[in-house]
Amino acid sequence: MDLGEFALIDCIRNQYKVPEGFLGIGDDCAVIPQCDGLETLLTTDMLMEGVHFLIDDVDPYSLGWKSAAVNISDIAGMGGIPVASFLSFALPKKLSDTFLKEFLRGYKDLSDRFDCPLLGGDTTSSLDRLCISVSVLGNCPSGLSRKRSAAQEGDIICVSGCLGDSAAGLQVILKGLERGELESELVRRHYRPVPRVGEGIALSKLPGVHAMMDISDGIGSDLRHILDESHKAAEVDTASLPLSDELKEACQKYCWDPVKLALNGGEDYELLFTVSPEAYSEGLPVLSYPIGRVVSGDGIRWIGRNENFMGFRHF
Repeated sequence: MDLGEFALIDCIRNQYKVPEGFLGIGDDCAVIPQCDGLETLLTTDMLMEGVHFLIDDVDPYSLGWKSAAVNISDIAGMGGIPVASFLSFALPKKLSDTFLKEFLRGYKDLSDRFDCPLLGGDTTSSLDRLCISVSVLGNCPSGLSRKRSAAQEGDIICVSGCLGDSAAGLQVILKGLERGELESELVRRHYRPVPRVGEGIALSKLPGVHAMMDISDGIGSDLRHILDESHKAAEVDTASLPLSDELKEACQKYCWDPVKLALNGGEDYELLFTVSPEAYSEGLPVLSYPIGRVVSGDGIRWIGRNENFMGFRHF
């Protein structure tokens, strides 16, 4: 397919008129207004064997955990409270009952952590590969959901935690590296992300926090979503990216570029948000790392590196 991921999304988006008061394609979640002072958030994601995970490497518990986590993270990215999930499978015959039971145990453990019960779904057969589709419903007080389109010139760009660990864990998997304590910890961070639900709720209550989303495809891609929807540009200081000690050690050991992993790798599932300088100076209720600033214009200027980081692209 030559259309490309973003062009395909725009092609679909342009064919449907969004009802007044609703929010459709373009954010982490659709937003559906309710009559009791709440907005309903709805997100859906698909994980495909061979694209999002390697069935011979991932343990089924972790796969179940991650399947729930990446969707609940979308709710967190808009400042919502997860309410319920729906799980659908396309199952190949090669999967054992033990695999499925462990998958469901991991899915339930992550769901229970955020009080987000599984309420339904669907199952069907697959010729050869496992496909997982999850939808999550959430709630947010009317007017408090944080959208990608709200960034303002002068805003400070922040992230809620370290970047690149998941990408480094993926490198360990893809390169078949021997897994000592360091490598195993990075793989664990790749397979078992923890959505920042509490952080998202806290940030959504601050008027000075403008745009927000979760980091799934890397800053190089996800920050562009915010900028495109807000019609703004950005300057990012690559020397300010928060990097864990484990990532630094792995990069030194294997001669990896930590900046590329942090900006292109994705699947960190931290929060990416923009906040006014005034609100930032007063102190934020969550751990946050400033990495840049929203400016007028187009695109992203990567201070400290003479290259363009694009993040992960699905096709």
